[in-house]
Amino acid sequence: MKIVATVALLHLCLSATAAVSGNGSTETALTAAPGDIALLPCYSDGNVTPAVTTWMKNGREVIRGGGSSGSPPPTGQRLAVLHDGSLNIRGVMPGDEGGYLCSSTLPGNNTFRARVLLQVTSGPENVSASIGPATALSNGTLIARRGSTVSFNCSGSSYPSQQLTWTFRGASYSNESLVSTSGSWLDFRIEDIRPSAQGVYSCRARNTFSHQEVNKSTELLVYYVPDRHPECMWAPAQDPSHVQFNCTWFGAYPTPTLRWGEDQGDQGARWKGRVYASEVTDSLSLTLNRSMLSDGMTLRCVARHQALAPGKEKSCSFTLKRPYPEGEPLVTALEAASVTLTCTEAVSTPPANTTWKKGLQQEDIVPGSKYVLSEEGPVLKLTIHNISKDDEGVYFCRSENPLAVRELEVYLTVRTSSAYTGAIIGVFIAALIVGSAVIVAKTVFSSRHRICLGGGFGPMEEDRGDVLSLVESDDEQIFQDAVPRLPPLTNGRHTTLVQIHRIPSSDHEDAETAETSPQQQEDTVQTEEPVDLVTF
Repeated sequence: MKIVATVALLHLCLSATAAVSGNGSTETALTAAPGDIALLPCYSDGNVTPAVTTWMKNGREVIRGGGSSGSPPPTGQRLAVLHDGSLNIRGVMPGDEGGYLCSSTLPGNNTFRARVLLQVTSGPENVSASIGPATALSNGTLIARRGSTVSFNCSGSSYPSQQLTWTFRGASYSNESLVSTSGSWLDFRIEDIRPSAQGVYSCRARNTFSHQEVNKSTELLVYYVPDRHPECMWAPAQDPSHVQFNCTWFGAYPTPTLRWGEDQGDQGARWKGRVYASEVTDSLSLTLNRSMLSDGMTLRCVARHQALAPGKEKSCSFTLKRPYPEGEPLVTALEAASVTLTCTEAVSTPPANTTWKKGLQQEDIVPGSKYVLSEEGPVLKLTIHNISKDDEGVYFCRSENPLAVRELEVYLTVRTSSAYTGAIIGVFIAALIVGSAVIVAKTVFSSRHRICLGGGFGPMEEDRGDVLSLVESDDEQIFQDAVPRLPPLTNGRHTTLVQIHRIPSSDHEDAETAETSPQQQEDTVQTEEPVDLVTF
C-alpha cells in the first residue's frame, strides 16, 4: 500500500518535470517521506535501454548499473539502478535528500544526463489541539463560562519545517487567523471570554516544503446566565378559585430548565417536594386551583443551567396567605350626613380582590353620587352621602384570593338629630353635677381642721387663725405656775396640755385683745392621752 502511494507521488512529480535543455538533459524535483520508496528517473524513452547508468550525488558517485543487468536491489541494499537507468531508493531517510545527477550511455556512444532534486519531507504529524478550562459535551463540543480565562494550545511535528496557525470561524467572522508561528508549539489565551468568542477554533499545521496540512478543529460555546434570580409572578384567572403562576429567567444561553414545585426545605438535586412542572424554557407558567393550595404553602421556581455549578441553582419563591380584611365593625352616623366605611386587606398572597357588599344578600354597590368607592393602597373606602334610615344595616367587606374568601361585617346605625339633642343635655347635666361635687370637696378639704375640732361648717369669716399647741405635761415646766397641776389618773396615763393661742388678724383686733382679760386670751385644756387623736 505504501509503495503504491509512493509510485503515485512519483507520477505526480514527473508530471511537473521541466526540460531545461534540448541536447539530452532534464531536471526533476521529487519529494518523499521517510520510509517510502523513491524512484529517481533518468532516461524516459522506453524504446531505448541505456547500456550503463551512473548516479552521482553532490559530485560523488553513489551507484552504477543498468542495462540488461538492471534488477531490483537485493535484500538489505537500499539503492539500485533499474534497467531503464532509474535510481530506486528503498526506505528513504532524511539524509537522502539532495541533488542527484544521472549519466546514461546510450547505443552509439550517446550520453544522456538528467538532474533530480530529492527532498525528504514528513508531517505534519502528531497534531493536537487543546482548549481549557472547558467542559466537553457528548458530541465533543467544548463549553466555557462567560468571564473565564480560556487557553488555546496547538502542537505538531513536520520535516524539515512547519508552520502552526490558530484560526477562528464564528458568527461574525468567516475564517480569521488569530496567531501563527514556525515552531512546534503555539498557544494563546483569551481573558474574560465573551459570547462573541464562541465558534469553531482550528489548529492548522502546514509543512512548509511539501505544503501538506493537517487541521484539528473544535467548536467552543460560551455559556452564560444572568446575575439576577428568576422572577416569580402571578396572574388572576377567569375563575377566582384558580391562579396562574409565572416564572421567567431571560438572558441565559443556552435556554435554561425551569421547574415549579412545592418547597419543603430541600433544594437542588435533593428536592423532595412535589414538582408541578419542569421544562427547558425561559418562561414557565403553572395554573393551580383552590383544592391544590393551602395557607402557608411555599411555591418555588428553580432555574438550572450548565453554566451554574451544582448546588448553585437560582430560584424565586413566595408563601401563600389567606386574605384577612380589617376595619371597625360598628359605625354610627347622623341622618343627612356622610360617613366613610374603611376596610384594609394587606396580608394575602396572591393579593385578594376586595369589594364592598350591602345587606344580608350581599348586593353589589353601584358607585355614583350616593356611594363613592375609593382605594388607597391596601385600604378600600366606601363613602355614603346624604345618609337616611334606608342606609342603616349591615355592610360586608369581601376579600377573595385563590386560597379562600374572607368577609368583614360592618353594621351602620343611623340616628336622628333629636336623639343627639337629648344626649347633649344629659352630658351637660352630668358635667354640672361633677363640677358641683368638685367644688364641695375642695371646700371640705380647705376646712378640714374646723371639722375635726368640732367647729362644723361655720362661716369662713369666723376663722381667726387659732393655733393649737400640744405640750406634754411631763416635759414642759413653764406652765406649772399658770396652770394647776392635775392629779395623775389611776390608769397611769400621761396628761396632755392643749394650749390655744389667738393670733390677731389686724390692728383693730390687737386693741380688742388688749382689753380682753388674760383668762380669755389663754385657755388651757386638760385632755387625756392618747396624744395621737390630734397629731401635728
